[in-house]
Amino acid sequence: MGKTKELNREIVNIPSLISDYYTLKPNIDDKTNKVAFGTSGHRGSSKKNSFNEEHIIAIAQAVVEHRKAEGVTGPLFIGADTHALSEPALRSCVEVLAAAGVEIILQNDFDPVPTPVVSRTILEHNHDAKNKSKQADGLVITPSHNPPTDGGIKYDPTTGGPASKEATDKIQNRANELIKEGIGKIKRVAFEKAIKQDNVHFFDYVMPYVKALKNVIDMDAIINSGLKVGADPLGGSGIFYWDVINEVYKIKNPITVVNPYIDYTFKFMPKDHDGKIRMDCSSPYAMANLIKMKDDYDIAFGNDTDYDRHGIVTPQGLMNPNHYLAVAIQYLFTHREGWSKDAMVGKTLVSSSLIDHVAKGIGRKLCEVPVGFKWFVDGLLDGSMGFGGEESAGASFLCKDGSVWTTDKDGIIMDLLAIEMTAKTGKNPSQHHKELTDKYGVSYYARIDTPASPDEKAALSKLAPENLKADSLAGDKIIDKFTKAPGNNASIGGLKVVTQNGWFAARPSGTEDMCKVYAESFVSADHLKQIQKEAQEIVKSVV
Repeated sequence: MGKTKELNREIVNIPSLISDYYTLKPNIDDKTNKVAFGTSGHRGSSKKNSFNEEHIIAIAQAVVEHRKAEGVTGPLFIGADTHALSEPALRSCVEVLAAAGVEIILQNDFDPVPTPVVSRTILEHNHDAKNKSKQADGLVITPSHNPPTDGGIKYDPTTGGPASKEATDKIQNRANELIKEGIGKIKRVAFEKAIKQDNVHFFDYVMPYVKALKNVIDMDAIINSGLKVGADPLGGSGIFYWDVINEVYKIKNPITVVNPYIDYTFKFMPKDHDGKIRMDCSSPYAMANLIKMKDDYDIAFGNDTDYDRHGIVTPQGLMNPNHYLAVAIQYLFTHREGWSKDAMVGKTLVSSSLIDHVAKGIGRKLCEVPVGFKWFVDGLLDGSMGFGGEESAGASFLCKDGSVWTTDKDGIIMDLLAIEMTAKTGKNPSQHHKELTDKYGVSYYARIDTPASPDEKAALSKLAPENLKADSLAGDKIIDKFTKAPGNNASIGGLKVVTQNGWFAARPSGTEDMCKVYAESFVSADHLKQIQKEAQEIVKSVV
């Protein structure tokens, strides 16, 4: 009886969560209640007064005003994931956008839509010459892999990818002003009336995206591979896509969906490292169910709820995201003849240096940027960057002819790439990674979070290289230190220190009073620990 009661308390009370969305009011003087766009939009929980109806009504109105200021007159494509708060937030957005006369494009039957599908749909619309004067943008309602209690929303401008900080600051600040003024002034129309208006349309997002996959992936190789493939949607927005892919391409040995269920409590998920439920496809804890099945499939994969991240499982186990990024880069740049010989490799500066070795080995320029996929948007859009990837298991790459596919992370094509790679080379991604480590050495990589006060975070974000007096790290001479990304000279909001055998990077968290310290060693696990220890001492000394 006691265990049953304890289990029930751990399962999210969905009616209560949604009631809180509509009834709890944020205190705008409390910073935890404010709209705050991080690298992936605004996130929060209705129970904590950080993701409630007032927030979403205000954000939607701020987007209306932003579109007008930017001269965006085309349709606004809206996608939402399978978190319980996503549908209430979707309805709130529709009420405001419809009242403002914005042309809204919704998925048929209000089914979930993955982040990359929204990006692809925006770009397809905007590519059409006759739509040049009527460019589209979009919203995706998702807190990504966050717990079931959370909600999130992010804005995609006409470039189809994450918005710039300048744009999100304007939307964020205006939304907070609107909440303070009182959202009663914002024009709305009841949802049931809104969806019947002439400016609200329904559309099948699924089929155009699925049919276009042949432009970015060698689907013929997958169709005839005969490989046993398993997909665990983790209850996310791409859950309906695998069956459609099987049907459209008539895959001879169809991809098996191992967990074909949507459950807003996500109670089927194993707990993450800290006991919380997260749909984090890069976590061995969250992916435990699929890892248990690793010997049943040649390739298996999972994705977070909005499908912008990927987790690849082979018979050798769950791949570290950095390892798969390196393998994907090695494979793509040697198997995509339609790409420009000048197309660069894009990586965030906290991704593994194994990628640096791979880029050098294949003779490609490396573009190292700050954290956040927004830094890859322009390069993917104009084709100057063949691949953009970040350490948190998010990436996208160009179509086979070198044109843009998406300007946001796409977990679906990263999943399919693992099948293509295995089918065409006879080696799975883990085996390809082993070849890379035999050539370039084994890397030991980890991230640790340490407490940091707001003042310490501010000091860290304003550091200059000359503030660092240390000349060695874990026994090696420091050969580089920078606070701006080498690839685009943009501020990294922290510090990166590099030696011949390793590096560390420290940056403040955008949402918590924490400092994130990333580190990597090409020597040993013990050497990594030494880098981490000295990194924390160095950061403490300079902030």
